[in-house]
Amino acid sequence: MPPAFGKENGVNAPASRGVRCGRPPIHVGGRPSLFCREDTPTQTLVSAARHALRLLLSGDPAMFEIVWLSLRVSALAIIFAGLLGIPLGSWLGLKRFVGRRLIVALLYTGMGFPPVVVGLFVYLLLSRNGVLGSLGWPWLPHLFTPAAMVIGQVIIATPLISGFTMVAVMSVDSNLRLQLISLGATPWQATRAVLSEARVGVIVSMVAGFGSVISEVGAVMLLGGNIEGSTRVMTTAIVLETSKGNFDLALAMGMVLLALTFAVNVVVLCLQGKAFD
Repeated sequence: MPPAFGKENGVNAPASRGVRCGRPPIHVGGRPSLFCREDTPTQTLVSAARHALRLLLSGDPAMFEIVWLSLRVSALAIIFAGLLGIPLGSWLGLKRFVGRRLIVALLYTGMGFPPVVVGLFVYLLLSRNGVLGSLGWPWLPHLFTPAAMVIGQVIIATPLISGFTMVAVMSVDSNLRLQLISLGATPWQATRAVLSEARVGVIVSMVAGFGSVISEVGAVMLLGGNIEGSTRVMTTAIVLETSKGNFDLALAMGMVLLALTFAVNVVVLCLQGKAFD
């Protein structure tokens, strides 16, 4: 269990030149933190906000390395999940066939699948003694690499994107596709028109998928190993710093994560002209 507020370090920590509380400060990575030992949770939040702003403005390389890796892994995962999920959701929304309800039920189950179980499943596949890892294929991603993290996030995001896309497509007038085909449009052209009408829902599915993977911790911890300079992302960094008692860095990273998620949603809404609806 992580230590309680104000109990992170021993009582003999050296004083910091920049702390004015009159008490020994908490040290983070060998450097004095912005916190005092007896800070209240409110003071902790204020100090974390100042620390996050200071880290961003100072261009802290370690911080930006973690942020950049988080964005890169999640962006790649969403691209691949979109390539898989949007066609699948469109197909389920447009077609009626025997066994469709079973596939939809499995899809909804996947939308609520625990991410840590997904991570465990991929771990067992990619491990040296696993089903795929034992084959020794050179192109197969190894554990504790960003590629393995991307695979786990793709599996997590694909059901979400498929499910939201299916609902968006089903909300379009069912007669639209038939009318377009009767007017001479090809099935592909008619499908594109339906997707154009459902584009807001499709983009919402991508945003929902991005939000789910960039804030996920269980699967990336298992598949990436939280290795500094290699596979450490924002969520795993938050877990690590909290377990070490470095609440200022954990909260600072959490605020950056929230800010990035908020910025992505605002940009998407503005591109759709829905920001002030």
